Amino acid sequence: MPSDLRHRLVLEQIVREADEGGGFTENWVEVATLAASLRPLGGVERFESDRLTGIVTHEVALRYRPGVVPAMRFRHGARVFHVLSVIDVEERKRWLKCLCEERDL
Repeated sequence: MPSDLRHRLVLEQIVREADEGGGFTENWVEVATLAASLRPLGGVERFESDRLTGIVTHEVALRYRPGVVPAMRFRHGARVFHVLSVIDVEERKRWLKCLCEERDL
């Protein structure tokens, strides 16, 4: 598996900052740049907001890193992969597999 880690992905998390109107703004901030493998699993088309949208799912595999949760995303250039689930492979804290959904920025 280490030889498959040929993609440099940026792990991001969302940060909410209070604004002056009593609300908040959301911004994605970089947590780390990681070596990972990126493998497409499949895709579907569905209607969202009265338009046809393609959804592609991927598996991202990387060395174990604590704190990776489904509220995060990976970025590879202009491509964005929202984390849907995180699996500790064999529960040995050596590898993570993240099932992701590719979305537009």
